[in-house]
Amino acid sequence: MHFQLTEDQRALRDGTRELLAGRFGRDRLRAAVGDPGLDRALWRELGAAGFFALRLPEEAGGVGLGLPEAVLVHEEAGRALLPGPLVACQLLAGAVDGVASGEKIVGLCEGERAPVLWEHPADCDELILVEGGAGRAAHGSGGEPGDEAGGEAGGARGRTGGAFRSASDRVACAPFASVDPLTPLAQVTDLPRTEPLTLDVPRLRREAALLTAAQQLGSAARTVEMAVRHAREREQFGAPVGSFQAIKHLCAQMLVRAEMARSAVYAASVTESALDVTAAKLLADEAAVANARDCLQVHGGMGFTWEADVHLHLKRAWLRAARWEVAREAEELLAAGLIA
Repeated sequence: MHFQLTEDQRALRDGTRELLAGRFGRDRLRAAVGDPGLDRALWRELGAAGFFALRLPEEAGGVGLGLPEAVLVHEEAGRALLPGPLVACQLLAGAVDGVASGEKIVGLCEGERAPVLWEHPADCDELILVEGGAGRAAHGSGGEPGDEAGGEAGGARGRTGGAFRSASDRVACAPFASVDPLTPLAQVTDLPRTEPLTLDVPRLRREAALLTAAQQLGSAARTVEMAVRHAREREQFGAPVGSFQAIKHLCAQMLVRAEMARSAVYAASVTESALDVTAAKLLADEAAVANARDCLQVHGGMGFTWEADVHLHLKRAWLRAARWEVAREAEELLAAGLIA
């Protein structure tokens, strides 16, 4: 299969990068560390640019593109460390009025995961809770979208899942410490399940995992760039530290991880196979976390300081790795797929 980006896809990627560089550059990033509230004007600008309506049909006011294009824009968002429930708003743009235009911000929670965590609770207008639709039953024995050959284990709800919406002021929650200073969290303690929302929950979970993997990919690629730039500029013993073999190996391993994750994420966006998405999330999580750690090592003592941006990539990578198919779940699903 030919996975090279088309001209239009490259233009979309470059345009997204240019938009984010202009509206969420390093100064804005560092300012957001101290004040992580979302910028509503920026959110509406993203909506006007088609970020959230990217996959809605044109007759519904969308852009009419597909999952591969959504992966590209989320990769750029991950590269820029853009905060906010981007994945939730992209996936719910056609289900909740006002989300596609950026006028409304919605959160998305997994009901079965303990604790149930809500990102940016103070900024969200609504919260959507999804339950069921995960695990082997949702994947099916062959791992294909919509394949429910996994049998009756877990019942119909386990295979198809359910979703409920609630206004933010009706959600009971408690403060929860976040490892990422750019992503405030709250623990949901009670959410009224009185307003069901018709969604294909297994598909939503699958696409949430893939778009989260795309963000991880963007962060992994960005830390490669940061490490290489520092290795070229920083000198020790009269030579750039990048000339030392140990640093060369670290940077080479970082590039290999990022490119392996890129291949897996791009392929999964085309096949939409559940097992391909699971593998992509696993590889992207590993690349984002390990690359941020190695980037910190390349920076040396400077990498441990608050002023360097390396720790922000590492903390965001940790946070995303705990969302939508964590490593242990992904490994079990892939093992089950191999022996099925």
